[in-house]
Amino acid sequence: MPLGVEHASEMAVVLGDPALHAFIGGAPAGAADLRARYERLVAGSPDPDVSWWNWVIRLRDEGCLVGTVQATVSGPAHDRVAEIAWVVGTPWQGRGIATEAARGLVAWLGRQDVRTVIAHIHPEHRASAAVATAAGLTPTDVWHEGEIRWTRPLGG
Repeated sequence: MPLGVEHASEMAVVLGDPALHAFIGGAPAGAADLRARYERLVAGSPDPDVSWWNWVIRLRDEGCLVGTVQATVSGPAHDRVAEIAWVVGTPWQGRGIATEAARGLVAWLGRQDVRTVIAHIHPEHRASAAVATAAGLTPTDVWHEGEIRWTRPLGG
C-alpha cells in the first residue's frame, strides 16, 4: 500500500533495530523523525523530472507493517531509470518478504515505461544481493558510495 504519514509510528517500531543500519549507515529514526521524512516523501519530489514511489509492506495474515519498498524514477521518457530499495524489519527477515516486494516493484516499474532498474548494495550484504538476484538484477563493476551498482534492463 502507498506509504502515508500515518504509518510513521508503526514503521518506527518496525525499523527500530540498529542491526538494520549495519550496511546502510545511520541509526533508527523515531516516530517524529519518520513522520517528518514521510511528509516530505508523500509531498513528492521538488524536481518535476523525478518521481518518488514509496510503499509500506503489510502482511495480510498478521495485519502489520513489516517494511518498505521504494523507487526514484528519473530521466527522459525514452530512457527512464528507477533506483530502487527495500527494507524489511528484523523479525520478518528470511521469509521471502523482501524478495516478493522487490519482484513486485520491478514488475510494476516495467509497466511504467521504465527502461532500467538500479539498486546499490553493500558488497557484504548477502541478503540484499539475494533479493536483487531474485528480482532479476545483476551486479556491475560500478561502485557508488561504497556500494555495488546492480542493474536490470526492462522493456520500457
